[in-house]
Amino acid sequence: MTAAAPSVEELEAQERRLVLPRFTYDDAWALGSLLVELARERRAPVAIDITRGGQQLFHAALPGSTPDNDAWIDRKRRVVERYGCSSYLVGARFRAKGTTFEASSRLDPDTYAAHAGAFPLAVEGAGVIGAVVVSGLPQVEDHALVVAALERFIAA
Repeated sequence: MTAAAPSVEELEAQERRLVLPRFTYDDAWALGSLLVELARERRAPVAIDITRGGQQLFHAALPGSTPDNDAWIDRKRRVVERYGCSSYLVGARFRAKGTTFEASSRLDPDTYAAHAGAFPLAVEGAGVIGAVVVSGLPQVEDHALVVAALERFIAA
């Protein structure tokens, strides 16, 4: 069952709320492991990736994922790096203006994808320092999986 697509306002509120006090190598392992656990519970055929400052700190590919998921991860992560917000929010903002990212961003769609699943890792006082990305499910579900993991991670 696919959830309803969140509005631009809901996506912006998620990003304001999901700010981390810090983000270490151990935090990357813990968040990535939590994502793997949640994905396995859902039998989700996803690939998961966490980067900070251009360095890949975590990567996992679960059964059913493919090399295409890694290509989507790279494209969605680049959107977070360029815009400083989730790939889903970037695409939603273009759609809210009556256009699409592909038609109006002037960026190569083979390099950038404003599709859901990449979320900024924002740290208090430091801003966006990296990204956590999931690929393999319908857009709304990729995004929801990342948000659920970040909510649980921050609450812990």
